[in-house]
Amino acid sequence: MAQGTVIHVAPERPTHAVCVLGTETPLDVFGSAPKGCTSFSISASPAVVVDVAHSPPAKRSPTGFSKWPLDPGLEVSLKMRAASSSTGDQKVQISYYGPKTNPVQALLYITGVEISLSADIARTGKVKPTKARKDQRTWTWGPHGQGAILLVNCDKDSPKSSSMDCVDGKVLDREDLQDMSLVTLTTKTPRDFFTKHQLVLHVAKSEMDKVRVFQASRGKRPSEYKVILGPQQPSQPLELPGGQHSTDFYVEGLAFADANFPGLISLTVSLLDTSKPEFPKALVFQDSVVFRVAPWIMTPNTQPAKEVYVCRISENEDFVKALTALAKKAKCKLTVCPLEESREDQWMQDEMEIGYIQAPHKTLPVVFDSPRNRGLKEFPIKCMLGPDCGYVTRGPQTGGVTNLDSFGNLEVSPPVTVGRKEYPLGRILIGNSSVPSAKSQEMHQALQDFLAAQQVQAPVKLYSDWLCVGHVDEFLSFVPAHKKGFRLLLASPRSCYRLFQEQLEEGHGEALLFKGVKKKQQQKIKDILSNKKLREHNSYVESCIDWNREVLKRELGLTERDIVDIPQLFKLRWDSAGTLKAEAFFPNMVNMLVLGKHLGIPKPFGPVINGRCCLEEAVRSLLEPLGLHCTFIDDFTPYHMLHGEVHCGTNVRRQPFSFKWWHMVP
Repeated sequence: MAQGTVIHVAPERPTHAVCVLGTETPLDVFGSAPKGCTSFSISASPAVVVDVAHSPPAKRSPTGFSKWPLDPGLEVSLKMRAASSSTGDQKVQISYYGPKTNPVQALLYITGVEISLSADIARTGKVKPTKARKDQRTWTWGPHGQGAILLVNCDKDSPKSSSMDCVDGKVLDREDLQDMSLVTLTTKTPRDFFTKHQLVLHVAKSEMDKVRVFQASRGKRPSEYKVILGPQQPSQPLELPGGQHSTDFYVEGLAFADANFPGLISLTVSLLDTSKPEFPKALVFQDSVVFRVAPWIMTPNTQPAKEVYVCRISENEDFVKALTALAKKAKCKLTVCPLEESREDQWMQDEMEIGYIQAPHKTLPVVFDSPRNRGLKEFPIKCMLGPDCGYVTRGPQTGGVTNLDSFGNLEVSPPVTVGRKEYPLGRILIGNSSVPSAKSQEMHQALQDFLAAQQVQAPVKLYSDWLCVGHVDEFLSFVPAHKKGFRLLLASPRSCYRLFQEQLEEGHGEALLFKGVKKKQQQKIKDILSNKKLREHNSYVESCIDWNREVLKRELGLTERDIVDIPQLFKLRWDSAGTLKAEAFFPNMVNMLVLGKHLGIPKPFGPVINGRCCLEEAVRSLLEPLGLHCTFIDDFTPYHMLHGEVHCGTNVRRQPFSFKWWHMVP
């Protein structure tokens, strides 16, 4: 909200003041009244609007030469219709009256000036000039909200750069400017105005390391634009000519919202009176524009896939071929990370999550790099960061990292409505422990803080530490479907036992699991069903999944009709900390790759009955009626044997939501 100072007048002595267009400047008529005066009249030049009110009640009346009573509730304000062409060319005359005194005159000479900061507060992608609007200092959510938006300039527009653009402190080219937000300072003053006044642009010291401001220069290349605000530089006096003038500034975000930063930044211009060099500069007027840093947004499986990523390792040639065929069916680009880049680390999903940031004028994919830092640790920076992709990371870069900090443990639901609360961008899902203990694992707090601070996809904590790897993608997935728009898939030992029992009763108890898998002992359906220890293992696993089932129903507003149970068995084994944890008994079909209607599902090598795998047939019967196409991919040796599956070994860049994040109300 633009703000000016109160004007005090002195009877029998002229007063000079500055009024800024678009603001109401308080005039202290009551406090300036001579002793013994009980009423006043006021007149002004045509370019000055005078408003007189008594409060309480706030009763507004027309001005002119009518007499008004003087009392403490009196409020008088001035507004300018136009900027002055010369200093003090507008006049206000106040006449004071008393029963025992002669009329006393007080003259006020006003210089009207235009000073305004303009930004895209309407979120249209364009900057429209404003006149010191009152509402620019507030940022509001919703379809009728307002407030400017700032992108973190976290991409790398030049291949010669060694890091993100927000680190270099330069404007490289016009593409770099597209990652910034335009702010225009408009001034209209008498020619000699800035001989006795000064404008200063500034941000709060607490925000100066979150933003950088470049001043545009007429006729100069963007690379010559000068940094005037940023880290260690919270304010900058502006050298401006008198007359009518506009100056462009480009604002660059340097930091995402986080635990200690709510994501709001105010850019303020202050007008100072410098007419008395022997005294400190006096504050005359301030105008501010508030920005919200655009949040990092995840995309769910229901968003169209644009590009699939997979690593080439020494033993996954057939897997990559199968994935190539699937991507072709889905009309999706496939990027294969070469062996020298992957360094035998095939877990592409664990290394990164590809989301995006968005302002009205630009949308940018941004890769969120996990802190796991294994063989693929350089891939997000070397192969993803570039002109069309930004980069962000959180968490400890050395030590203190657990399995739960890998991004197989980071998923997001499709858009949901829970009661009356809408989540138009879905909700983030992360796995944690149920009861903290010396041996339990949790996602690092720095990661949790970052995800929560983005506000637009309120995270839900699930229980995943019962698993050997501990990732939520080991027991859940989402697929697109008609009506609600999606289905939640959950791994289900119960449905698997039911399927095998049906096959036994139909006389197929001798059918073998793992037939055709090298170096793997085959098991008959009847032996699996009679394995009491395995049943106990899966009873425990089912209880863990059921717990998450109820959390997901509550937090995502789901019913049983929205959930599809995928047959799956698990087994328990001791982990390195001496705790029993669960892992998939056969390839985990819920850990699938979703490319629109095309699903890349781990081939389970289930019992073959009448020439068909009964597990594959069961999954087809559940998913194909939803309009989905199931492709079963052999990932047994390179992935399943190392406690991962298709989803763990791939990653997907998806199309951003059509819904604009600023239209929601967190």
